[in-house]
Amino acid sequence: MDLKTASALRRLRLVSGPEAISFLLLLVCSVLKRTTDFNAVPVMGMVHGVLFVLYVIFWADAWNRAKWSFGTAAFYFVMSVLPTGGFFAERRLKREAESAVIASRARQEGVVGA
Repeated sequence: MDLKTASALRRLRLVSGPEAISFLLLLVCSVLKRTTDFNAVPVMGMVHGVLFVLYVIFWADAWNRAKWSFGTAAFYFVMSVLPTGGFFAERRLKREAESAVIASRARQEGVVGA
């Protein structure tokens, strides 16, 4: 895995957690808006919108650089629209990055002929 691919996956991983948190906070704010006088939906909507747009941009970049299959790319996109999906995406991206680093080190040391 080259440096640009690793950076693309890292950016996607770093934005997936905050995007998931902002989605959950937006859901809480919309419930509070309807049950109380508290209305933070415009602010949380904007925050979540910015993080979602960043997620989609980083997702497209990671899909392009990592040469994911359509199924893998679809999985990560679906994770962005589920309330807690960003947490699962972040964990899976972390595992993929760790295994890529291990494979890269094994190739450098000549353990694997790939």
